[in-house]
Amino acid sequence: MKRKLEVSELIFKIISYTLLTIFALACLYPFVYAISAAISGRAAVEYGEIVLFPKNIQFDAFRRMFNDNMFWNAYSNTLFITFYGTVWALFYSILGAYALSKKRLLFRKFFNFFLVFTMWFAAGIVPQYLNYLDTQKIFNAIGITDDKWLVVIAMGMAAMNIILLRNAFEGVPSEIEEAAIVDGASEFQVLTKVYLPMCKSTIATVALFFGISRWNGYFWARQMISNSNEHPLQVFIRLRLEEFTDAEAMAGWNQPYASDSVIYALIVCSIVPILIIYPFIQKYFAKGTNVGGVKE
Repeated sequence: MKRKLEVSELIFKIISYTLLTIFALACLYPFVYAISAAISGRAAVEYGEIVLFPKNIQFDAFRRMFNDNMFWNAYSNTLFITFYGTVWALFYSILGAYALSKKRLLFRKFFNFFLVFTMWFAAGIVPQYLNYLDTQKIFNAIGITDDKWLVVIAMGMAAMNIILLRNAFEGVPSEIEEAAIVDGASEFQVLTKVYLPMCKSTIATVALFFGISRWNGYFWARQMISNSNEHPLQVFIRLRLEEFTDAEAMAGWNQPYASDSVIYALIVCSIVPILIIYPFIQKYFAKGTNVGGVKE
């Protein structure tokens, strides 16, 4: 039989659920507004008549965007950076976290302190930029002229994610590892057959962190990728925004939809893949963060 809630508990639940509902609606509203503005008529958008629901519905903004080859090129670049960037970052993060989780590692305390130190004192934008320029020169010297690989390989460090994985690996009972070693498992087999399956929640969570950061990456992609054919989606959206907000360039705009509708259509399409993937990983999120973030 369920225990009857006291008055204070009931009031607390009502207030909590009300605040959470308001917060959820506040988070959802910008996305709903973007969809409405993308499919509304020109006059409704330009005169600020859109509040929640669309007016004078049209899909010409989406049609124009889908017919833009540069949009699909930018989308493919973003998929490239997100996929390979996440795989690469997970690869070295798992290997580094596994090594740091072992007490037998020589100078383990120093390496762990050095990892945390990078979170306290960042190098700054200028040293990072100079470092990336030198890395870019090295890539060009060995024949890698596609700057997307610079974004994938040189910009993958995330100390917090390595710490989450390290803590998760430290939570694996040592008896299981010892049993695997007795059965003849190698170090690589212990990692892939024991640690990875037992820490899949944390790995999925870290993969989500890496994937979102790669998908939303803008600043360094804008700075380091000069070829417009290699620009990812976020840079493409920014360039289109600069183009459509230029009064002189848009003086002759005579389309039945507003130029802002194209920007909103781009924003909606840039969010959709994350909305599709997130529900499948969300179930691991709370568990993975708790396991990797709390050390007993």
